[in-house]
Amino acid sequence: MITTNPFDDDKLREECGIFGVSGGETASAIVALGLHALQHRGQEAAGITSWDGHDFHTHRAMGHVAGNFDRDEVIRGLPGASACGHVRYSTTGETSLRNVQPLYAELNSGGFAVAHNGNISNAMKVRRELIRRGSIFQSTSDTEVIIHLVATSSYRTLLDKFIDALKQIEGAYSLIVMTPEGMIACRDPLGIRPLVMGKLGDAVIFASETVAFDVVGADYVRTIDPGELVIVTNDGEIRSHRPFGETHARPCIFEHVYFSRPDSIIDNSSVYSVRKAIGAQLAIENPVEADYVIPVPDSGVPAAIGYAQQSGIPFELGIIRSHYIGRTFIQPGDKVRHLGVKLKHNANRALIEGKRIVLIDDSIVRGTTSLKIVQMMREAGAAEVHMRIASPPTKHSCFYGVDTPERTKLLAHKLDIGGMQDFIHADSLAFISINGLYKALGEAKRADIRPQYCDACFTGDYPTKLTDQDDAVVTNQFELLAERVV
Repeated sequence: MITTNPFDDDKLREECGIFGVSGGETASAIVALGLHALQHRGQEAAGITSWDGHDFHTHRAMGHVAGNFDRDEVIRGLPGASACGHVRYSTTGETSLRNVQPLYAELNSGGFAVAHNGNISNAMKVRRELIRRGSIFQSTSDTEVIIHLVATSSYRTLLDKFIDALKQIEGAYSLIVMTPEGMIACRDPLGIRPLVMGKLGDAVIFASETVAFDVVGADYVRTIDPGELVIVTNDGEIRSHRPFGETHARPCIFEHVYFSRPDSIIDNSSVYSVRKAIGAQLAIENPVEADYVIPVPDSGVPAAIGYAQQSGIPFELGIIRSHYIGRTFIQPGDKVRHLGVKLKHNANRALIEGKRIVLIDDSIVRGTTSLKIVQMMREAGAAEVHMRIASPPTKHSCFYGVDTPERTKLLAHKLDIGGMQDFIHADSLAFISINGLYKALGEAKRADIRPQYCDACFTGDYPTKLTDQDDAVVTNQFELLAERVV
């Protein structure tokens, strides 16, 4: 039986990754390489759509970019100087081929392809209204509502139709759109999800992270501003539109903590350097006497280096990770299920036996992996096991394109820090403070009014309306009341 790796589902799931090329030879081949660099943002499915000046061509598949887009015949089937691609981890919509992006439709104005990173928090309400008016949906993805809003808009030009659609949706989005008129890249008014622009010769490139530019040999130009639409016409003209006026940015703070690759640059800051600074601040706030600082690989490594440098405790690799265990693996039976963690992580017994160790990880979600890692250290003979987390407690679910468990399943929602420490059987447990996290990011502290980042997973301070979530709560309350009446 093939099942999801139970040790991966104790992480906040990466959202999605998008990549687009306008005006480049063999654009689809460049997109495929860019998607390889963004594979960490979504491993369930991948897709590429190209435009050859006359027709659109699409190839979508379940699984990784490798194996689906590294064959010559696939790239030859995606001709043209413009292409966009998407790697997906589902946040809204089932896991099936019909939800794999880019989504494509033939509109009155011609072909329309869209790749979306994020989550539309009023998608269900908009969808119900569109269906009532006669729209027929082909997927269960929230992204499809954008296509229908563009198709049914009463505005004259395609750009105005697109802006009209964006003004009817809530939540988080970075989008790359392809039409016969050119390519459009845009971010939501708060800039919750990332998007950057680069150049490769005469070609204009858009990507979720700068690391994708490094892989294809492109130069970073700038970040797409919150609420900005950048249009690249077929003759290479670049235009910027700001239909939302002045906006107050609230980019996702977890990009710095976990989602982005450490070799990416966010707002002119190295992700790797920021994570080291987070680890150093964690050491200042939560010191402990120990023999070694040990990262939980791989996400805890930069923070552990920062913690070790600040504390003076030696950094060591006390946990060795196997890189040959993917998202799924075969489990021969329930009796060996508890051994599964050792398929991915194994203790370096010769190093840690008899030692006091500090484990550094980026977050605790359900707590099941932390429990197993601490247990592994105990079984390998560690004298003391202290855990330090490079983010505040994750107490709230994300509704902006990150697949998090229901709030009731988050360990920090159910237990205080003492209870969490007991649950994972650590000698001590501590998290970086919210102000400490902001300090590591170069801010004096978290602003009380209009904070600098979206940190709702830690604070519950959601920067936009959550229409679908609020409607669901009201519906559940109504159903409970009806049950009581009956």
